[in-house]
Amino acid sequence: MAILDSKGRLFGKINLLDLGAVLVILLVVVGIFIFPGTSGSVAQVGAKTVPIEVDLVVRGLNVRDPQQLFKQGFTKGGKTNIIIRNQAYGQMGIKSIQQLDRMLTIGQPDGSVKELPDPRKNNFSTDFILTLEDNAKVTKDGPVLGNGNTKVKIGMPFELEGFNYNFNASVIDIRLQDK
Repeated sequence: MAILDSKGRLFGKINLLDLGAVLVILLVVVGIFIFPGTSGSVAQVGAKTVPIEVDLVVRGLNVRDPQQLFKQGFTKGGKTNIIIRNQAYGQMGIKSIQQLDRMLTIGQPDGSVKELPDPRKNNFSTDFILTLEDNAKVTKDGPVLGNGNTKVKIGMPFELEGFNYNFNASVIDIRLQDK
């Protein structure tokens, strides 16, 4: 009896094309379940979760009365909603808010330059430095906020939203707290 007959069957019983298809399916199943590879998640298994502080700078926020902004929940100890890359992240705690004075650089008669407070009263532009706090996972790529899909890096824009405000800020510092 021949190993391969005229119809392409092995020992007259098994078709070689069917055997090849069964082997390909078996290899795919083994590849999926035994060697799954890396997942698409940014978070690493066993990554350490630590408290994080993120400093943001807000430049040129046009607001008539900054105190009115603070009366509606945008205060130290409060929370603000965060949107990163057009994806809602959730809420972060507000650790501190520092309102910056508006300054002008004025040339002096001797050729030097001084930075002096802006004397204009009708300037509705305000600058802030905000410190937000939350927990982050520390991965090899840097800190990842919340549920493991939002990296935070210096220079990233954050959109802050609350009861009576919606504005953008930029990350200027990140501090990880060791437990």
